[in-house]
Amino acid sequence: MSDYEMTDKEEIYSKVLRAGRRTYFFDVRATKAGDYYLTITESKKFTNDDGSYHYKKHKIYLYKEDFSEFREILAEMTDYIVTEKGEEVISERHQKDFKREDDFVTQESRTADDLNGTESFTDISFEDI
Repeated sequence: MSDYEMTDKEEIYSKVLRAGRRTYFFDVRATKAGDYYLTITESKKFTNDDGSYHYKKHKIYLYKEDFSEFREILAEMTDYIVTEKGEEVISERHQKDFKREDDFVTQESRTADDLNGTESFTDISFEDI
């Protein structure tokens, strides 16, 4: 059997989700025995300094015997995230005024040296220079 016939036989049904630099591919494929399974591929585009680009891909193989539990856990986890954080996207990329919690430094936690713009150094003698 040729590679074309094998690929044609394996790929049964596909959907694509484009999400910014990421693309998700959902593919129903056939096993050698003729049963179906799902592959989920995340493809993320990275640009090199010279302007060229490359993709990094991660793939999950999901078989029928795991569908029920996978679906339950996925629903539970996505519901948890939406319940805890809402549907609004909170990130540096999506909000120009986004500040991470660790960016906030309270005045009480800053030392006198920090406020004066100097940092703590070991005593250095410049006479040797």
